[in-house]
Amino acid sequence: MLPELQNLLELQKTDREILRLNEEIASLPKRVAAIEQKLAGTRAILEKAKTAVKADDAARRKYESTIQDFQQKISKYRDQSLDVKTNEQYRALQHEIDFSQQEIRATEDRILELMVNAETRDKQVKAAEAELKAETAEIEKEKEEARRTTAEDQKQLAEWTAKRDQFRAGVPADLLRHYDRVVKLRKTGLSEVRDQKCMTCQVMLRPQTYNEVRSGEQVVICDSCQRILYFDPATEVIAEKVVAPSRRRARPKADAPQGWYYLPEYGEHGEVLLGFTNANGTATRRIYDFNTGRQIGDIVIREGDYHLAFPEDLSGDYIRLNGSWNEAELESWGNEMPMNALDSLHADLQAARTESSRHHNQHAEAAH
Repeated sequence: MLPELQNLLELQKTDREILRLNEEIASLPKRVAAIEQKLAGTRAILEKAKTAVKADDAARRKYESTIQDFQQKISKYRDQSLDVKTNEQYRALQHEIDFSQQEIRATEDRILELMVNAETRDKQVKAAEAELKAETAEIEKEKEEARRTTAEDQKQLAEWTAKRDQFRAGVPADLLRHYDRVVKLRKTGLSEVRDQKCMTCQVMLRPQTYNEVRSGEQVVICDSCQRILYFDPATEVIAEKVVAPSRRRARPKADAPQGWYYLPEYGEHGEVLLGFTNANGTATRRIYDFNTGRQIGDIVIREGDYHLAFPEDLSGDYIRLNGSWNEAELESWGNEMPMNALDSLHADLQAARTESSRHHNQHAEAAH
């Protein structure tokens, strides 16, 4: 592997660690704020309980004052009853005395309710005070842990930053600018290649590109995601032994909802591959260059089965091929067929031609 690629790999690891440390450092103040908010909530509960106790005390004092006022009225009414001249005046004063006594009893009942509630209020205050004390101790411990973690992260950040400068110095300026630009857009600047595929964007590479990446003798950029490609022999999967194809080629089913065709001549484009799919009463056609796999023109959709919807495309010489990819896979191809799909159709075309040649020779021999 080129030294600049090795430095870029180390640089990417360093950048990821620096990003992780920065995110952790940035998250710690939020964590402390959340801790403080939790403590503020417990304080609010305690203050609410104390306020309720104070309100009950104030109400009880008010009720006691009210009772004293009625008792003074009763005393005054009784003194006045000694000097009354008529029964009506006496009955009026007695009525006031009875009313005041009723109000005293009602007020005493309210005081009794407050006294019963006072025990519950007191328990609430003590529980809130105990919870606040326990939470304060725990929160101080968490805050100290957050401060310790921040100090450790900042120390590591300084060390990783020094390593980052060292690795950046070992990468050519143009390549470094490309790496920085891709990182800014896509978070990562490099991607491993495995099984002829960019492991980040999942796009298949052409055989020549794949071989260039495997050789490690030059810098290769992914055409799809623009990441710098590298190959790690340690992760290479040992290819399974290729099984020789059977002498008899599988024939495509005539009523299959998908059909692939090779046309040796298609207008000004020459050799092409036509892909048809039937779904929900409509037919879809895609055209690809036979050699490069690049899409030609737009995707066309018509009503009906593709045999009837596109008769002009199947009126000349063609060879029906084996191929079946679901709509999601076809959509993911974008403007270019992946190499594995293109190679599969090429191989089936070769098998179809070999089979046709073999049948022709057999018929010739039989006729002779």
